[in-house]
Amino acid sequence: MSTKVQSAFISEEQLKRNFAEVKAGMRPKEAIEESNRCLYCYDAPCIKACPTGINIPSFIKKIASGNMLGSARAIMDANPVGATCSRVCPTEELCEGACVLNHSSKPIMIGDLQRYATDWAIRNEQVLFAAGRSNGMTAAIIGGGPAGLSAARELARFGFAVTIFEAKEQAGGLDTYGIVSFRLPQSISLWEAEQVKQLGVDIRTNTKVGVDISAEQLMDQFDAVVLAIGMSKVPMLGIEGESLKGVYDAIDFVEATKTGLSAEFAGKKVAVIGAGNTAIDAATCSVRLGADDVKIVYRRTSAEMTAYDFEFEFAKQDGVAFKWLTAPTRIVAGQNGEVKALECVEVRLDADEGGGRARPVPVEGSAFLMEVDVVIKAIGQTRHLPLIGQLGLAHKRGVVTVDPETYQTSNPRVYAAGDVIFGDGQQGEAMVVSAAQQGKLAAYSIYNSLCARRERYG
Repeated sequence: MSTKVQSAFISEEQLKRNFAEVKAGMRPKEAIEESNRCLYCYDAPCIKACPTGINIPSFIKKIASGNMLGSARAIMDANPVGATCSRVCPTEELCEGACVLNHSSKPIMIGDLQRYATDWAIRNEQVLFAAGRSNGMTAAIIGGGPAGLSAARELARFGFAVTIFEAKEQAGGLDTYGIVSFRLPQSISLWEAEQVKQLGVDIRTNTKVGVDISAEQLMDQFDAVVLAIGMSKVPMLGIEGESLKGVYDAIDFVEATKTGLSAEFAGKKVAVIGAGNTAIDAATCSVRLGADDVKIVYRRTSAEMTAYDFEFEFAKQDGVAFKWLTAPTRIVAGQNGEVKALECVEVRLDADEGGGRARPVPVEGSAFLMEVDVVIKAIGQTRHLPLIGQLGLAHKRGVVTVDPETYQTSNPRVYAAGDVIFGDGQQGEAMVVSAAQQGKLAAYSIYNSLCARRERYG
């Protein structure tokens, strides 16, 4: 049901309700019944479909038998951000999509059961893991998002003294600041960060590497470094009017809703430029902040949009409209220097002669004005080039180059994981669960490089 408020006023209580988690968790009876539907396959395709390799039949069987602690441990052992992933993973494309019951009835609700088990651990304040015996080695993690937390958790279990350097006020990265509250409450990602901290990991927030501490100092002070900084801001559109009041960076906009809610969008018309998951988040946030009319403007078609299918459906249910094959050319100012309209042109997609992605080409004489009060830019993100340069790492337009097996960069003491290595045809799809797995694998590589050989040969 749409949460749209057809009014120029929205109360604080309504805002809080609009940003409360949309989907309720399973009730105990429902969870038991659903877990008993599982066939507990021996060679389970759902495990193979999970990027972190969670033993799904095992954690589900533990729910069925009432072993909730064991279930939560099975999940979080494989995926250090398993509580987050139970809410944000595209399960219909991954584990649930691979469930053998798709051929006869409906798949097991794996994501919901995963949430049920991890919610139990959160409610009961469980500390699920312990640090390993000290091995005398140290590791620095640059960035406290999914990849960084996963690497830190595994290294601490291997006995490393681990320090996370996080630029923001709290750890969690994208999970804490970049995913809308009504899908992922901030408390979930903060619990996952606390699980890592409980292992003795030193999480230094408000500390930006390259500013508060130099890359050179990190290299001097630590035996290994994991670069897990994700991506940066939304780039400029390169059109007139981007500096007007009422033009927002989607990353900053979504983050603002995670730390406080304002009624300034009530009754306004909003255009979101882009069609990825962040664009969908910006659009649905706008609706929930009271905007009367929200449109996503995209220069390609729905077939090319990068947002997950469930995100697309969610936006449509919230009343978001879509303007396909439409490219913005100018943001028009009103009398007070605020956004008045968005000038656009219709485009067609022409085949690329080199066999690449079809190119949007403006249709002559198709320009039109869209009356809007707010423009939100959601056209991807820039890279942290200065820090990558300070570390002296090989990269391709800001996408750090790594060995696909070890996640080792061109500097043998620096490893990288998460969004900083995603893009430009490298390292698969950018998902929270993929970042978590890459962080784990980077930690394993560091252990194998620095400790396993020493333990083996003395």
